[in-house]
Amino acid sequence: MTKKRLAILGSTGSIGTQTLEIVRQHPDKFEITVLTANTNVDLLAEQINEFKPKYGLICNTILFKNLQDQVTTSTKLLSGNQELTNLVSIPDVDIVVNSLVGFAGFSSTMESIKAGKKIALANKESLVVGGELIMNALKHSKSYLIPIDSEHSAMLQCLVGEPKKSIEKIIITASGGPFRTFTIDQMKSVTKAQALNHPNWDMGAKITIDSSTMMNKGLEIIEAHWLFEIPVDKIEPVIHPQSIIHSMVTFCDGSSKAQLGPPDMKVPIIYALTYPNRLPLDTPRMDWTLSHELSFQPVDYERFPCIKLAIESIKIGGTAPAVLNAANEVAVERFLNEEIGYIDIPKIVEKSLNKLSSSVKISVEILKEIDTETRAFASRID
Repeated sequence: MTKKRLAILGSTGSIGTQTLEIVRQHPDKFEITVLTANTNVDLLAEQINEFKPKYGLICNTILFKNLQDQVTTSTKLLSGNQELTNLVSIPDVDIVVNSLVGFAGFSSTMESIKAGKKIALANKESLVVGGELIMNALKHSKSYLIPIDSEHSAMLQCLVGEPKKSIEKIIITASGGPFRTFTIDQMKSVTKAQALNHPNWDMGAKITIDSSTMMNKGLEIIEAHWLFEIPVDKIEPVIHPQSIIHSMVTFCDGSSKAQLGPPDMKVPIIYALTYPNRLPLDTPRMDWTLSHELSFQPVDYERFPCIKLAIESIKIGGTAPAVLNAANEVAVERFLNEEIGYIDIPKIVEKSLNKLSSSVKISVEILKEIDTETRAFASRID
């Protein structure tokens, strides 16, 4: 395996830092060309000083001088979102690791496709908002996309060597988050601290809240629909509290495959970087000589309405998934800022969908317009 040159978009976040841990384990296999961050200038500077990439970028232009003062390498330093979009197409990059949070990652995904790059995609919103545009663009490019999500990586690993026509159902597992056993009344008094305390995974704040509301599972169903070109009705969510089975596929002959392992995002990250090959990884293993409990429960859509809203949005099509995503981002931010209650998150999403979604044929311009309009609307809802 020749050394692969990486651009890590969002290098200071959870996926970005874990990707760099893998690079530290395999310095003979990977080198860093680009590191970017939104506002975490101190950690970005540390990373640049350690990995000495050709380019380092801070999206927040106000922090650029701060970055310059801390960096001691010959790295070319840049700032601003436009430069971020430009960096993915430079010749010195083989793999773009897109771990940006939210709709901000969509443009970088599209530019990476136009440049013919391999994309290791952790930004699920790219496919949620513009899945149709992305899949069409991939058909006219030498680019290809490998998911970093643990669930989609599991699906991909189960499907290697299997014809698509043999798929009967994809089963996507969910931990159920911290409120798996809560009643609707108990959810009314959920605090920010409770919602940020995930029982199995260590993730960023936005994704952790999405996991607690199960919106993340809804977004992942939309993502799987596009990634594997399978009808949404063939993707079934189930609660699996242990987070050992990351997803399963049932085939037309009645057999099923599952991908299992301890909750550790470095596994799907390294698989995305090396697909279709594998590299050794220093990470926890399952000890199958011990007793393990693997349990499953159906999803309660009354207690977790976000997942139902996500499924409905992809059935509506058009701008509905974009409205869903933008409204959810605003609602989650408002909850984290303690402006609204926990159960107001799905209410804001539902009101936005009812008001703004349409089945119009989408374009990049339309998606940007509806994203802006939805954010303004969702910010005003009481």
